[in-house]
Amino acid sequence: MAKTDTPPAPERVAAFQTGLSAETRAAALLMAKGYRILARRFKTPYGEIDIVAQRRNLIAFVEVKARARLEDAAYAVTPRQQQRIIAAAQAWLMAHPEHAAFELRFDAVLVAPRRLPQHLPAAFDASA
Repeated sequence: MAKTDTPPAPERVAAFQTGLSAETRAAALLMAKGYRILARRFKTPYGEIDIVAQRRNLIAFVEVKARARLEDAAYAVTPRQQQRIIAAAQAWLMAHPEHAAFELRFDAVLVAPRRLPQHLPAAFDASA
């Protein structure tokens, strides 16, 4: 039996595709900087982490923001979102206890059309 759900609105589909493209660009930038991607789109009941990356003894929980301008993307990680990412990071660490002793950091990668992605190490911290 076919689902009777209505399809998502075109703007939601476009936003989802923009997000996937931005995350792919962000992952490529991080790999070029020597990071290994451990997870993408890690979903928890608390929120989602766009990218979990490792470089040596550092685990970076990375939020990817795509906007028309890099400056707009920089302001898009709200305090509420930060709390959701922190909670999701705690869930990731419980699922991956082998990384519990690593240095932990919350980064952002900003993505805008016709611009190179910008990596912001330590964009926010868990004490906020």
